Amino acid sequence: MIRFSTLLLDAAAPAANANASYMQFLFFGGIVAIFYFFMIRPQQKKAKEEKIFREGLQKGDRVLTIGGIYGTIENIEDGSALVRVDQNVKIRFDKTALRAAPSETVAAEKK
Repeated sequence: MIRFSTLLLDAAAPAANANASYMQFLFFGGIVAIFYFFMIRPQQKKAKEEKIFREGLQKGDRVLTIGGIYGTIENIEDGSALVRVDQNVKIRFDKTALRAAPSETVAAEKK
């Protein structure tokens, strides 16, 4: 009788191991999905919106630099923009250092 019960336990062990490995695979797959939808995808969406903003920059647009300086675009060249920050003060910035001014962003969202 002992031998028969041992055979039953040994026969059930591979099925339990297969089920456990399947559940482990689903668990790690779920973690990857969570990382994608909560971390990677929003970052890609934000980068795409910033790229569209940079490509659409025009003279007269209000911008905010990554350093916190507000200004108005005076001239745009290949990878840079000349920004007027005061009446007689103009500073050249790389396009990647420019963001939409918060007041402009709020107005665009209300439309």
